[in-house]
Amino acid sequence: MKKRITPILFVFTTFIMAACTKPTEQKPNQTPLPEEINLELGDPVETLAPNTSYKPAFVGQTRVGSLQTKTKYQFKILTTQLASPWGIALLSNGKFLVNEKAGNMRIVSGDGAISSAITGIPTVNSSGQGGLLGLLVDPNFGSNRMVYWAYSENATGGTTTAIAKGRLSDNETSMENVQVIYRANSAHNSGLHYGARIIMDANRNLLICFGERSNMSTRPLAQSVSSSWGKIIRIDTDGKAALGNPVFSGTGALPELFSMGHRNPQGLAMHPENGEIWLSEFGPKGGDEINWIEPGKNYGWPTITYGVEYSGLPIGAAIQQKEGMEQPVYYWDPVISPSGMAFYKGNKVPEWKNNLFVCALSGTHIARLHIHKRKVMGEERLLKSENQRFRDITQGIDGALYAITDSGRLYKIDAE
Repeated sequence: MKKRITPILFVFTTFIMAACTKPTEQKPNQTPLPEEINLELGDPVETLAPNTSYKPAFVGQTRVGSLQTKTKYQFKILTTQLASPWGIALLSNGKFLVNEKAGNMRIVSGDGAISSAITGIPTVNSSGQGGLLGLLVDPNFGSNRMVYWAYSENATGGTTTAIAKGRLSDNETSMENVQVIYRANSAHNSGLHYGARIIMDANRNLLICFGERSNMSTRPLAQSVSSSWGKIIRIDTDGKAALGNPVFSGTGALPELFSMGHRNPQGLAMHPENGEIWLSEFGPKGGDEINWIEPGKNYGWPTITYGVEYSGLPIGAAIQQKEGMEQPVYYWDPVISPSGMAFYKGNKVPEWKNNLFVCALSGTHIARLHIHKRKVMGEERLLKSENQRFRDITQGIDGALYAITDSGRLYKIDAE
C-alpha cells in the first residue's frame, strides 16, 4: 500500500530540498558563451596559485574554461637533430626553413631530413637570448625566393637586433644578395629581450616586434617614442617606414612605429580571415600576455602589468589599468613563457579552425586558444606529456601543424 505525503509534510520537504540545493555557479573568469559558440568547457587548465592577488579587468581575461579536442589527432617527432631552433617557416615546395639560435639556417623536409647550413648568413651574437631569431618566407617565394629574418649582432655600445633579407639560391644552399634593411636604433649591454618575430601584411609591409632589453635602465624605452625597443615596427621590404603608419606624438617619434609598450614579445601572427594582428609577450613573474594589436596603441609596459618583479616586489605603482593604455586580451599567472604562435587554417580538425596555437617554453606545452570577437573563450594544453620547451609553430602545405622545441625536435601534429 502506497504511503501518502500530507500537504504540510510535502511543503516542508520541498523547502528543505531547495535550501540544500546550491544554485548553478559560473566557473571563475569564464566568459559567458554567445549563442553562436558551441563549446563544452571544463574547469580552467591552470590549477597553480597565481603570483599576485591582482584582479582581471574583465571576465575571461585569465583562466577561462578548458577545452578538449574531440577529433582524434596524433603527433610524431620528425627529427631530434636540430640545434636550438628558434624560427620555422614553410617554403612553397612543402619543405621548411629553420633558424638555429647559434646562427645557422637549414632546410628540413617533411620526413625530417636536415640540410647542411645555408651559407651567406651574417654573423650573429648568440649569447643570452640572442642569436638567429624570427623568420619569414615571402608569400611570393615561388616567384621571388625572398626570405627575411631577425638576428642579434654586435654593435658599438653592446648588441642590437637587425633585420636582413636575401634570396635563397635555386639549389637551396646559399642566401644571395643579403642586405640588412633595419637595425634597432640603439645598442645595449644586455643579452635579453631582443624580440623578434616577423610577419607580412596584405600591403607587403613587414611587421616586427622588439623587446625592451630587460635592464632597469632600458625598460622605460618601451614608453619612449624615439626608441625601437619595446615596439612593433612596420617597414617596407627595403626597410623604410611603411606608408600609412600611425603618427605618435612626442619628440623624435620614429615614423616606423606601429605600437608601443611591449616587454618581451616573441610571437606575432595574423588572423587568416580578417587580417587582425596578434602578439604574445612574456610578462615578468606573472602577467604573460596575448594582445590584439591596433596601430598607434600603447600596451602599457612597464606602467601597467599583471606581474611582479622576480623578487616578488611590485613593478612601478603596481597598477594594472590606466587610461590610454590597452588591456591584454588574455594573460597567464603563473607564466607559461609564450613564444612563437600561429592560427590554424586547416580543416582536418574542424574545432581548431581559426584557433590560435601558442608555443609555451616554461609551460612545456602548446596552448590552444579559441577566440571569438577578440575574446578568449576556452583554452587547451596540447603535448604537455612531451615535456618540451616549444619555441615556434607553423602550418604545413598538408594542413598539419609543425612545431620546433629548444631541445632540437620537430613535431608534426595532425588528424589521425
